[in-house]
Amino acid sequence: MSGRAGERPLPEGEYEAVLARLDALEHAATEIGTRPDERTVCAELADFLVRRVADAAAVELRPVDAGTAVGLRTADTSDLAPTGPAATAGKTALLDRADPDGTTVFAAPLLAPDGTELGRVRVARATGGFGAHDTAVVAHAARLAAVHLGHARRLAATEATALHLQRALVAEPGRPHPNLEIAGRYLPAGARTLVGGDWFETVRLHFGRSLLVVGDVMGHGLDAAVDMNAYRGALREVAATDLPPHRVLRQLDAVVAEDEGRRPATCLLIQVDPARSTATFASAGHLPPVVFAADGSAELVDLPVGPPLGTGFGGYEPAVRTLAPADTLLSFTDGLVERRGEDIDVSLARLAALRLPPGSGPEEVVDEVLRRLDAHTAEDDVAVLAARCRERPAN
Repeated sequence: MSGRAGERPLPEGEYEAVLARLDALEHAATEIGTRPDERTVCAELADFLVRRVADAAAVELRPVDAGTAVGLRTADTSDLAPTGPAATAGKTALLDRADPDGTTVFAAPLLAPDGTELGRVRVARATGGFGAHDTAVVAHAARLAAVHLGHARRLAATEATALHLQRALVAEPGRPHPNLEIAGRYLPAGARTLVGGDWFETVRLHFGRSLLVVGDVMGHGLDAAVDMNAYRGALREVAATDLPPHRVLRQLDAVVAEDEGRRPATCLLIQVDPARSTATFASAGHLPPVVFAADGSAELVDLPVGPPLGTGFGGYEPAVRTLAPADTLLSFTDGLVERRGEDIDVSLARLAALRLPPGSGPEEVVDEVLRRLDAHTAEDDVAVLAARCRERPAN
């Protein structure tokens, strides 16, 4: 191609090569690092290089805590199985060699912005070798991938810290009296979360009674988990006074309302008295529980609902229900039933319409309800607690 007067014309094919190189660099920015995950970044880097400059590509990474390389192969990389240690840290030169069979192997280090070498990428071409534009594309893609790998490792470290904190907040629920069978499950929303604001608890009371608790702090993530732990601790202290459920909620609401930074929460209390075959309910803005009868049919419990905890308004009232033999109480948080764009009454009706195998105990009730409502893919955290009075042996 001819240039302007006084300029040296580009060699034949050079103009097209420059355009191809610019196009490759532009696509690298959108095709590498689409997710903050090491394996994804490595796969995208190798795939990009195979599409653009090589017949095969392989990525070797240095583990964070060791010097031994780990390999990830994509595309047609059988001739590039990553073995041995990664390139010497700090070495920035590109490596080029020709194997006896004519295959050209070319490597570039994955250098973070601070100069730390995270590993290397190797590419191979069966014939023709690599030109200057090819090596430039490889080097640019390697630098870009290294930046994304650094982001992914920092994110992973942050998430690991958050998970450790969340585990510290997870406390086993108390044990009810032996005269009560219970089963509970907690399903966090999302793969990167261990615990959020949903929780359940059991408190042993005098005279063979037990207090069952299910709560839901507004919001998600670690902040909600911290508040959940505060609610749980306060609940245990107040419940130890052995007050009726509605008075426990009043005191808990008053205690929490004094802390302006505490998030509001819904809460359902159920005091079960097996000796009298009764259950006393009190709700602070929480969804009603369900009773599964011996024949597997379900019924929503109709009870008055007060304001969420933390408002300071109080106004909680009790409701009492007789428990038939083999009745199983199921309390839950809204993540179990709520569906986006659906009225909550429709969601609760779906739960009440379930028919479980006759004689299902707490464990079977929990498993069946979670399965039938597809709770493992819910968009919100799910906590469920089922309880049934044990049959007393005949005298």
